[in-house]
Amino acid sequence: MNVGMLTDDRPRERLTRLGPRALMDAELFELLIGAGTRGSSAQQVSRSLLAAAGGLGEMATWEVVDFARVHGLGPAKAAELAATMELARRIRERVQDPGEKMDSPMKVWTRLEPLSAGLLVEKCWVLCMNRRNRLMALSEISSGTATSSLLHPREVFRQALRYGSPAAIVAHNHPSGDPSPSTADRTVTRQLVEAGRVVGVELLDHIVVGRPELDPTGKGWFSFGEAGLI
Repeated sequence: MNVGMLTDDRPRERLTRLGPRALMDAELFELLIGAGTRGSSAQQVSRSLLAAAGGLGEMATWEVVDFARVHGLGPAKAAELAATMELARRIRERVQDPGEKMDSPMKVWTRLEPLSAGLLVEKCWVLCMNRRNRLMALSEISSGTATSSLLHPREVFRQALRYGSPAAIVAHNHPSGDPSPSTADRTVTRQLVEAGRVVGVELLDHIVVGRPELDPTGKGWFSFGEAGLI
């Protein structure tokens, strides 16, 4: 048996020769995991990890505690993998031009859908806009529970004032996937409009992010501006 051929078949050597796209998901995680533990090789831990997650899409929402539940992953490696997932999310978020024009609810939804996919809690974002409706900054401002949002006017306009934005768009997700606005959503929108007038920042829209297949309208979002409520 040719020992050199076996060496070439290891994930690290194959990656060097063929590039990362030549490796399967399990092999990429094997490289990230590095050394296994007593009784479990890196290959075995990698396979267990993917089996526990059920797929990369599901794993993208994992936190440190989720990785730590996988046999063979200690606290340090669980933290490293959680950091890797967060970097992947940020790369996906930032591949688009940060100065892109946000002049329709669909564009806002397209930008935020990758950030909200798979979330079990409500998160809120503020998009700081310039006078030409181009995005200056996108910030997550709060994270709530499965039943309550933490969208506060002071946090929204603190970000807008920080970036010197004359206008802002706020958005939050509905974990249920149905973006139909609640009574609380309508109330906080009115509060945001009034607060914006006080501080001199125009609220352009409030977008509720959902999923098309769970939206009665089939769009995947609800826009207060589009509905004439701003």
